[in-house]
Amino acid sequence: MLEQLPVLDPKSYVRRAPWDGGICLDQWIQSRVLELSFTSLEMMAFAKDVGDDGMPFIWDEERRFAMRAELDAAYIHLYGVDRDDVDYIMDSFGAFQRNDPERFTRTKALILDVYDALARAMETGEPYGSILDPPPGEGPRHPAQ
Repeated sequence: MLEQLPVLDPKSYVRRAPWDGGICLDQWIQSRVLELSFTSLEMMAFAKDVGDDGMPFIWDEERRFAMRAELDAAYIHLYGVDRDDVDYIMDSFGAFQRNDPERFTRTKALILDVYDALARAMETGEPYGSILDPPPGEGPRHPAQ
């Protein structure tokens, strides 16, 4: 059954990120997923499981938006989707486009910008630099209690 699902081979996660040869793909993804997920003390066990001993991250809508765009663009590359197809696929989300056109336009633009930046990094060998400062996984946290 798993062979029929469109999932990446688990071995691909231990390889270098195609847009940043200095880090494994799982680490690149994990830093973003951790900061997106670990926003309350209830997620402390999850954070510890992935090696994080800090306090939860502060919920910052703009940082979250950027990390989601980076993850979307990364997975689009990992699945081998061409730039023209990305544009077409994004435009196929009609309900999103109709219900919140401003957010849709902003989301699509950022995903495409990151997609292009990742593509440049893969072409040039120059590592992709996150659009976030501080980088994902190093964002602001709640103070210790």
